[in-house]
Amino acid sequence: MERIDPRARSDAYGSRLNRSHSPLLANVVPWLSIMLGSLVPIFFIAAALPMVPPLGFLMLLGWRLVRPGLLPVWAGIPLGIFDDLYNGQPFGFAIFTWSVTLLLIEASEMRLPWRAFWQDWLIAGLLGVLYLFSGWLLSGAPLTSASLAAIVPQLVLTILVFPIISRVVARLDLWRLWRWKRL
Repeated sequence: MERIDPRARSDAYGSRLNRSHSPLLANVVPWLSIMLGSLVPIFFIAAALPMVPPLGFLMLLGWRLVRPGLLPVWAGIPLGIFDDLYNGQPFGFAIFTWSVTLLLIEASEMRLPWRAFWQDWLIAGLLGVLYLFSGWLLSGAPLTSASLAAIVPQLVLTILVFPIISRVVARLDLWRLWRWKRL
């Protein structure tokens, strides 16, 4: 009697059965992508006007709005500490604003039974504008109409880039939960 090896699959779908996602990828990818988003703006060429949107903050919003239960509410503290090391604002700015942002999103999810993408975009746009305005107010720069006009391109890019960020987050989420073959 010939013995059949259970690991040998001959059908089209059997090779994908009995695989599970990598726990390391499932837990680390959101945190690392947000931290990488905080690092990316320092690699662009310095300009007289701020142009690059706060990508770390937008990645945090993307993960929280695309995958609501994935990041805990307290995630704003360690991720904010990391962002504070690189964003140029006074230390504690990102810790406070990221924590308040996660609390506001949590409160809005309790009130809204469901959301569509345009609501996520509206929430992200409003929170992005509040984040940039609070950074402008706390930066120590003179509060003039010229300095306000200087951050308008960054405000516009922050609002317009969120659909791209949410698409990147959705792709990272698919990759994070991909069923990896265990050896």
